[in-house]
Amino acid sequence: MEDVVIIGGGPAGLTAAIYTARANMKPLLIEGPLPGGQLTQTTDVENFPGFVQPIGGFDLVQNMRQQAERMGTRFLMDEVVGCELAGTPKRLQLATPGATIETRTVIVATGASARYLGLESERALLGKGVSGCATCDGPFFRGRRVAVVGGGDTAMEDALYLAHLASQVTVIHRRDAFRASPIMADRVLKHDKIRVIWNAVVLEILDVAKGTVTGVRLKDVKTGQESALELDALFMAIGHTPNTKAFGRQLTLAEDGYLVAENTRTNLPGVFAAGDVQDHRYRQAVTAAGSGCMAALEAERYLETEA
Repeated sequence: MEDVVIIGGGPAGLTAAIYTARANMKPLLIEGPLPGGQLTQTTDVENFPGFVQPIGGFDLVQNMRQQAERMGTRFLMDEVVGCELAGTPKRLQLATPGATIETRTVIVATGASARYLGLESERALLGKGVSGCATCDGPFFRGRRVAVVGGGDTAMEDALYLAHLASQVTVIHRRDAFRASPIMADRVLKHDKIRVIWNAVVLEILDVAKGTVTGVRLKDVKTGQESALELDALFMAIGHTPNTKAFGRQLTLAEDGYLVAENTRTNLPGVFAAGDVQDHRYRQAVTAAGSGCMAALEAERYLETEA
C-alpha cells in the first residue's frame, strides 16, 4: 500500500511530489491525460519566481518533473477513473482495465480545463495567439490589438486587465447584455480602451496558414451577417471546468463545481486538494505550486497522526 498518491502532474501535483519525496514518503504520481497540465500549452512564462528570463511552460514543467524524479517520485502514465476515498485504505481505479491502487492518503491535483469554442482553427492556433489565460499571456501582447470572448465576470476581469497592456481590447459576446455583475460590466462599458461587439460568435480564427492570430471571422446571431476583425490575440473567457469527474460524488463540491478544501483538506480525512481543481479565483502556476506544498505538508502531518 502506498503512503501517498498524487493525482495530476501540473505545478500543484509536482510540487506536492517534491515535498512528499523530500519527506521520504515515496510518492506515486499519476500523470493523467495531460501530463504537465495546462502550463505545457503556454509559450513563455515570465512571472514564475526564480527565472530572470522567460521560460517556456513545457520547459518549466519538465524542470519540476525532473526535480521530483531526482528526489524519488515515481510516475505512472495512467488516469484515475473511479475511487473509494472513505476510510483506509483508499482505492483508486485506473483507466487500465483491472488496475487499482491502494493508498493511505491522496492529493487531488487534477486541475481545471479552460473552456474553448471547439473550432479547428482555435486548436491550431492555441499558444500562437489563442489563449485561455489573460494573466499568463496578456503581457506578450503589449501595445497590440486583442479580443476577449465571453460575458461573465471572468471576461470583464480579463478585458480590464488587458486594457492596461494592449492598444485596444474588444469584447465579443453572443448576447446583447453581459452576464457579469453590474459593477464589473459598468467598468468595462465605461473604459475608453474597450469596445464591445454584441450578438456575435466567432466562426473562425485567422490565420492558421501563417501560424499566428491575425484576426477573426464573426457572425451576428440576429442578422446572420458575417464580418472580419483584425487582431493579434484572442483570449477565451467562457469559464473553466474543474476536473473532478472521478471524485465529485465523494468529495464536496462548491456550486461552481470546484472541490471544497480548507487549507487543502477536503471533507474526507486523508484526502487533500491542491491547484486549480480547488481554486476558481487565481489559477496561476505559482499559486498552484504553493497549494501543492501545503497539501504535501498536510498529508505528512496526517500520516504522522495516524501512525
